[in-house]
Amino acid sequence: MPQKRALEDYPLAAKGPLECALEGRALLNSSFFNKGSAFTVQERKDFGLEGMLPVAIHTLEEQVERAYGQYSSRDSPLAKNSFMTSMKYQNDVLYYKLIGTHIKEMFSVIYTPTEGEAIENYSRLFRRPDGCFLNILEKDNIGPILSKFGKEEDIDYIVVSDGEEILGIGDQGVGGIGISTAKLVLTTLCAGVHPNRTLPVVLDCGTNNKVLIEDELYLGLRQPRVRGAEYDEFIEIFVQAVKKQFPKAMLHFEDFGLQNARRLLEQYRPQLTCFNDDVQGTGVVTMAAIMAAAKVAKMEVKDLRVVMFGAGTAGTGIADQFRDAVAAGGKSKEEATAQVWLVDKPGLLLKSHGDQLTTAQTTYAREDEEWSSKDTKDLVTIIREVKPHVLIGCSTRPKSFTEEVVKEMAKHVERPAIFPLSNPTKLHEASPEDIYAWTDGKALVATGSPFPPVEHNGKKFDIAECNNATAFPGIGLGCILSRATRLSDKMLVAAIASLAAQSPALKDPTRPLLPDVEDVRRISAQIACAVIKQAVEEGLNRIEDIPVDNEEDLLDWVKGQMWNPVYRPLKKVDKSTSSRAAKGELGIGRLGASE
Repeated sequence: MPQKRALEDYPLAAKGPLECALEGRALLNSSFFNKGSAFTVQERKDFGLEGMLPVAIHTLEEQVERAYGQYSSRDSPLAKNSFMTSMKYQNDVLYYKLIGTHIKEMFSVIYTPTEGEAIENYSRLFRRPDGCFLNILEKDNIGPILSKFGKEEDIDYIVVSDGEEILGIGDQGVGGIGISTAKLVLTTLCAGVHPNRTLPVVLDCGTNNKVLIEDELYLGLRQPRVRGAEYDEFIEIFVQAVKKQFPKAMLHFEDFGLQNARRLLEQYRPQLTCFNDDVQGTGVVTMAAIMAAAKVAKMEVKDLRVVMFGAGTAGTGIADQFRDAVAAGGKSKEEATAQVWLVDKPGLLLKSHGDQLTTAQTTYAREDEEWSSKDTKDLVTIIREVKPHVLIGCSTRPKSFTEEVVKEMAKHVERPAIFPLSNPTKLHEASPEDIYAWTDGKALVATGSPFPPVEHNGKKFDIAECNNATAFPGIGLGCILSRATRLSDKMLVAAIASLAAQSPALKDPTRPLLPDVEDVRRISAQIACAVIKQAVEEGLNRIEDIPVDNEEDLLDWVKGQMWNPVYRPLKKVDKSTSSRAAKGELGIGRLGASE
């Protein structure tokens, strides 16, 4: 039996002393190395910090208590978001420890919906740059710019946005850097991706947001958004530069416009390890909820019929994951596709809609003859004909799942799965409370925003939130640790199965269909294991000797490489011979200048 490797031999070992070549003010200005009042007496001597800090030495827990008091004193979610952004610039460990300690309370502040408001006001709230800013007028300089953030082995995860379709608030131009940064925060918070080995990028192509262009403080290009061949050339140069500079990194596309999101994903998936959370992440987490619902309802996923109400990027992404999961069970992709009905602005999508359909929608369009004498614009009629087991809303049309719609679902299915996923909350297709009332508590519900438990006939039902943060960080971690050459469909299906297997509803049907974000690090580790095992099975791994034959050893191997918000001892090293990591020059953990 091969001897188990020591933790320090793991490629991204997350324990033991940290080499640090900084000292004095430079050390205090590095968010990755800074400990504030927690520096020990010896560290203060070794790194020239005497006189730069108050004499008291506090624990991380004491710092969290103080920081939480400061956070709580802010009088609005946006003010709290700004406070947390400032903390992130100062001290990574304290920032992530504070969020992790109060994750349920803070999640909506550091991410949606409050982060959307922060992005809308990016140019007016700007304090210091944090990320990589590339603009379409300087395409020839992309390679040299990326090289400033690390060498081949230095960056694990890149999130890039062109700012066109941000969190449901539309075109935010250069403010798109905010969503890239926020997504990377989630990868570290939820899956222990090392924060100094990540890179947020915005591709500034101009903006069609008139408010931004007319704002004298706007920080991006003041020109209409570039499209067509010039845009495609910009993306191509960027992707090829990423492949050259960071060939082992995962590239995560985020909040691209409808006409580009899927197109770019499909174009570049064969070339490198890349991912689009709007397309694939939403699909993975929703498919996991469907899989859990099927088990609770004692049905097979391969037998389900699904109506998708809203067929944009998210809706078609969910449809694709359902198709792939069914196909993985033995059916052909054509047979699996036939089990999905898409409904969008024209009504049920039909072949005759032709050019009105996106490439992703065309696959699912139905034959007109099947519906020649039926009202394809009426959701009740569609449900009456299809008799779906699952109804999913991605329409952003509030209250569109009416009592008549829901009751029609319940006529044909004993345990209908109804998922109003549109967010924020005000845009949901139906409230969980109404769905349970209209189905006499028989429905299986998941939502796109957090909802409180619902009481019906003396029973309390916890509501599952289809939160992408329970999926994409673990997928990313699995790709990073295996150094996958690409992210395959089967790797995504493995992630779905892992997330579904952790459903609390499998033990108690009144519990949510998906695990809670409070358990997200445990969830992410399990998902990473599933992704790694599938990558190895398909020969897509570049790291050898991964212990995939022993589940316990594999989980230990994954956990041993997850970054944790703890203060590690600092080991002084000579700056002239030290690594870029020791000099604080990597990713977003590097030193950064204030205005």
